[in-house]
Amino acid sequence: MNRRTKKIMSGLSAGILTASMLLGGSTLFAQDKLEIQRKGKAHVKISLNAYSFTKPLLDKVRGRGAGMSLFEMMDWSAKNGFDAVDLTGYFFPGYPAVPSDEFIYSIKKYAFKLGLDISGTGVRNNFADPDPAKRAADVKHVKEWIDVAVKMGAPVIRIFAGPIPEGYENKHAEIEAYMAASMKECADYGKLRGVLVGVQNHGDFLKTADETISLVKRVNSDWFGVIVDSGYFITPDPYVDIEKTMPYAVNFQLKLSAFGAASPIKIDLPRIMKIVERTGYRGYLPIETLSPQGGNKNKKNTPSSVDKASYDPYTIVPAFLKEVKAAQRAQFGG
Repeated sequence: MNRRTKKIMSGLSAGILTASMLLGGSTLFAQDKLEIQRKGKAHVKISLNAYSFTKPLLDKVRGRGAGMSLFEMMDWSAKNGFDAVDLTGYFFPGYPAVPSDEFIYSIKKYAFKLGLDISGTGVRNNFADPDPAKRAADVKHVKEWIDVAVKMGAPVIRIFAGPIPEGYENKHAEIEAYMAASMKECADYGKLRGVLVGVQNHGDFLKTADETISLVKRVNSDWFGVIVDSGYFITPDPYVDIEKTMPYAVNFQLKLSAFGAASPIKIDLPRIMKIVERTGYRGYLPIETLSPQGGNKNKKNTPSSVDKASYDPYTIVPAFLKEVKAAQRAQFGG
């Protein structure tokens, strides 16, 4: 290469680099159009996922003793310093039936008076099912609860992929295709109603970041993203998968362990907060504590730091919240 050619190439490189910097890019490659374009520094609000109180909430709606109502759960959340609550559909009286407008609006008003955001809601579904009629029924169910989310003021609804059906273990592409079609229909309806749809990686069809991102790209909607479950990437280093999916995150699930409910290895909260800051995530970090019942499929017979029989959300959740807030302050100040 002669001196003149070197000079031309140097000028071109400088021009490309300058353009990239002006556009805010850290690389010379175009950003994936489905990645969420966030402005400003990373910022999070701590929410409580109602699933942490599964037993008392279900006891209440099923008439098994006193239990805990959603209103009592919101009282508890406000008293313990949460910014928001994630109100899963399972804990509404009569689920899967849609609650009355009166009940939905009473929830919305109660949360507002307590100074709590409603960070999201969620439903039970299975879009991995090969039966088109069953998937269509679940699409209808998701749409009904998108309407609930609208009335409640929840910006995001959480859905699942579902488990790989028997006989379909080697048909990943086929499952992804029909699953994405169902999710796209949900996302299109969410767009019409102003509610984002997020799929939660749950150690079922979605075990890795690559599988999750592939599905997001297949759905191909800017009203569809990922509920990043920090405890359900079934990989050697789930923190790598967490970080990889964060650009597509529309919400989060902060678990006690990154290796499943049955693992004794506590989640590395400082590392999580560093990932949040590096990826520029702005949104909610809902805490979801679980009894070790089940856990990840590849963690069988693993001793747990939380004994199922003694699982008490009234003590476990505040202790975990204290750790989360300490890690948040250490990373972001305040």
